[in-house]
Amino acid sequence: MDGILDRDNVSLGEAVFRALCRSLGDGTYRPGDRLREDEVARALNVSRTPVREAFGRLLAKGLVEQTGARGLVVRSLDQPELLELYAMREILEGAAARLAAQYATLPEIASMQDQLARFATATTNPAECARINRLFHDTITRASRNRYLDHALVGLQDSIALLGPTTFEVSGRPTSAMVEHDKILSAISARDADRAEEAARRHIREALRARLNLQLR
Repeated sequence: MDGILDRDNVSLGEAVFRALCRSLGDGTYRPGDRLREDEVARALNVSRTPVREAFGRLLAKGLVEQTGARGLVVRSLDQPELLELYAMREILEGAAARLAAQYATLPEIASMQDQLARFATATTNPAECARINRLFHDTITRASRNRYLDHALVGLQDSIALLGPTTFEVSGRPTSAMVEHDKILSAISARDADRAEEAARRHIREALRARLNLQLR
């Protein structure tokens, strides 16, 4: 953990929770790793109280589990959970793309175009591909103008953080994802809601395929 808290007008417990979620997402903590109150408190320069609060939220969201003598450890998702997660992600990302085709502003579409241009220059860097990919999908979600959909996708991202290495480590995945992104953006730009939803759903199905291949390595 980097020891920097983004307070952003939120409680200290919320800030610690967000910091821990970021650490799950960037691989600082991986499935099976133990979380210790004192270590997290020292790393973030806070007392144990907000850390304890954050741990409770992680436990409630199913991101960590109690394992007796070892205390709290980061969970790993089993195969049924993985398939359920991607099934829901396909539905939600498809809905976001459909709504974005209806409501995205021209500046938002321009931002998506810029993100895909940066993605094209980062195909040999899986971590950078993952970062830009998240920005692209986040822009689509914001453009959907639906706060409930946004909230649901944020919740999914927390669980996706438990999956480990990015699928962009699979050979050829960055290139194929780039083509899929282009199809999503083309449909959004054309205001074709049906095509945007189908392109986004196909993109998530291909992401699942890459995830399953990654697990076989």
